Amino acid sequence: MFDLSTKLTDRQRELLDYLRQYQRENGVMPSTRDIQRHFGFSSQTAAMSHLRALEKKGVIQRHPNKARAVVFPEDLERAEIMDIPLYGMIPAGYASPQEQQADGSIAVDVNTLGLGRNAKAFALKVRGESMIGANICDGDMVILETKEPRPRDIVAALIDGETTLKRFLVKDGLPYLKAENPDFPDLIPANELIIQGVMQALIRQVRRD
Repeated sequence: MFDLSTKLTDRQRELLDYLRQYQRENGVMPSTRDIQRHFGFSSQTAAMSHLRALEKKGVIQRHPNKARAVVFPEDLERAEIMDIPLYGMIPAGYASPQEQQADGSIAVDVNTLGLGRNAKAFALKVRGESMIGANICDGDMVILETKEPRPRDIVAALIDGETTLKRFLVKDGLPYLKAENPDFPDLIPANELIIQGVMQALIRQVRRD
């Protein structure tokens, strides 16, 4: 089989290696801004040009107009890939007012995650330490599915207008949210509790000493 990488320039090989390393360490592809900063390009447009060059040589595939939507062809061959939206940060601490804005999308293997092809899934980055007892740490990424929660599910929730990531519990017929850290109190809704998604998978943030 012909090795496509032999056709790459030194800079293109460096970019391809960076994409692979970043995905391995962070669970997602870098944004064009990440690429610009890493290589010192003058603009994000320059980063996009290099990605387009890799795409033309067949070593990556891209979805136009989607941030981070880059996949390797070999991943597509061995997995059923689905793009899901990435919605920035969610507090795993005290609930905080936050209007979620999509920050592009990520490609995931639906079979590995146990997601149905038509599942309504999304990803969030975790901020805070209220869920460390469940091994969910600051900077990790969680994959969630929009569906009805069951008691003890970990959920992204809107509680009295504020967002948070907590464990969903029911006591005496009343739902509430519980942290996995004794330093954080239970959250009992005063007016409303809307479950936005149920956690299906965790992508660990690689930490360097």
